[in-house]
Amino acid sequence: MADDKAKRGGADRALIALTEKYEVAYWSKKFKVTPAKLKYAVKKVGHSAKKVEAYIKLQKHRAADKSRIALGEAYEVRYWSKKFKITPAKLKAAVAAAGHSSRKVEAYLAAQKAAKKKKAKKVPKKVAKRKKAA
Repeated sequence: MADDKAKRGGADRALIALTEKYEVAYWSKKFKVTPAKLKYAVKKVGHSAKKVEAYIKLQKHRAADKSRIALGEAYEVRYWSKKFKITPAKLKAAVAAAGHSSRKVEAYLAAQKAAKKKKAKKVPKKVAKRKKAA
């Protein structure tokens, strides 16, 4: 159903018409989402602009939370400790050093592991030289 351009009141401004390309473009730009995500949100919560905006904000918030490590939550500490295969104490130290971003913590742990491997490779060579000298 086409949008009645003669009606420009508040009720029309508060609704999102997916059948009008210009409205999809406008609302997509306003909410900073793709047209596909906008259409999905409208189908999920209805045509109300306020409801769609709230839904999109909630989805963005959830996506951001998935990549953050909350040390205050015991289940998060268990989850990330198991995922990175480290103890909760090491996880807390890594978060303190790298921040709460799971990507940063993962990079920090990988760098530590690489440094440990590099150090382990150097130690046996020195031990072998000492044995030959003795």
